[in-house]
Amino acid sequence: MNGIRQRDKDKMKLKEFAKAVGMSQTTVSRALNGHPEVSEATRARLIEAAHRLGYAPNAHARMLATGHASTIGCVIPIGGRNELVNPIYADFLAGVGEVCARRKFEINLTVVPQDEQAEAYRALKSKGLVGGLIVQFPRRGDPRLALLKRIGLPFVVHGRVGDHPEPYSWVDVNNLRAFERGTQFLLQLGHRQIALLNGDEAHDFALRRREGFLRALAAAGLPAPAPDRMLSGEMSASYGYAGAVALLSSDNPPTAVLTSSIMIAMGVKQALEERGLQPGRDLSIVTFDDDLSYYSNRGAVPVFTAMRSPVREAGRRTAEMLIGLIDAPEGKAVTELLEAELVVGRSTAPPRC
Repeated sequence: MNGIRQRDKDKMKLKEFAKAVGMSQTTVSRALNGHPEVSEATRARLIEAAHRLGYAPNAHARMLATGHASTIGCVIPIGGRNELVNPIYADFLAGVGEVCARRKFEINLTVVPQDEQAEAYRALKSKGLVGGLIVQFPRRGDPRLALLKRIGLPFVVHGRVGDHPEPYSWVDVNNLRAFERGTQFLLQLGHRQIALLNGDEAHDFALRRREGFLRALAAAGLPAPAPDRMLSGEMSASYGYAGAVALLSSDNPPTAVLTSSIMIAMGVKQALEERGLQPGRDLSIVTFDDDLSYYSNRGAVPVFTAMRSPVREAGRRTAEMLIGLIDAPEGKAVTELLEAELVVGRSTAPPRC
C-alpha cells in the first residue's frame, strides 16, 4: 500500500498540487520557478509542501503554466575547433548553469556544423524545445540576430554585433576600453615597441580589442605596428607560443606584448622561459583575464598583469537577462556593458635599456 501511495505522489500533476495547496497553477509554477513577483514567504511554503507531498514539476507542466519552455538554448557551431572544450566557454556555461539551477530552468546544448545553425534555430523554435537562446561568438554582419527576430525566439547576445541596425539585447565587456587601458599602462612604463597577439578577428570582440590597442598608440603619437606585430588567431597556448617565437626571432623584437587571453599569455611565458628569458624583465606581458576556474591569475601578486573581467559573471548576467526576456517577450531590448579591472602582476616592468 505504501508503495502505491508513493507512486501516486510521484505522478502528482501541477493541477492536483495547486488544488492541494489552494493556489492557482500559475502562482504555483511561478513560485517554484523562482519568479521575483512571488513573495519569499509564499515560495518557502510551497517548497515545503512540494517536499511533503512529493511534487516535482516537469518541463511540460511548466510550459503549460508559463506559456514557454523553461529551457535556455545554446547552439554551438563546429568549425575548425570545438568550443565545448574551450575553458572560456566552459566557465561561461558554468555561470549560466548557476542561474538556471536557481531559477529552475534547464540548458539545451545543440552542436551543429557551422553552416547548419539556421536550421537548428528553426527546429528549436518549431518543436518548442527552448524558451530563448544565448547567441555566442558574434561576428560583424552576423545574420543570426535577424533570423531569431524573424522566427520569434527571445535571445541575448554574449558580446555584440557592431553593425547590426536594430536594437537587441546583449551582455558584453568593454573590450575597446580594456585594451586601450592596457596599452596606456605599457606606454606609461616607457614601452614603445608593443605587439598584439589578438583573438580571432573574425569575431567582434577581437576587432574591438585591436581598435583599443591602436587608439592608445595613436593618442601617444605612435604609428600602427607592422602586420607581423599584430597577429590574430585561436586563443590557445600553442598560438601564444608560436607568436612569441616569431616576435622574439625578429630583427627588432618588441619590449612588450598584449595578449587576448590567459592561454595565449601562458604560451608566451613558455617561449620566454625556454630561451632563458623572464616575463617582465625581458618582455612585458599584459593579458586579458577571463578569471577562469582552472587558469587562475590570482594571488597577492598575480603572475600576469591583466585586464580582468570574469566570464562566469558574464554567464550569470546573460542568463538572468534572457530569463527576463522569456518571461516578458514583448519587453524592450536591454544591454549591459561590463568594465574590466586592471590588475598589476609580475609580468610587467619598464623596458630594459
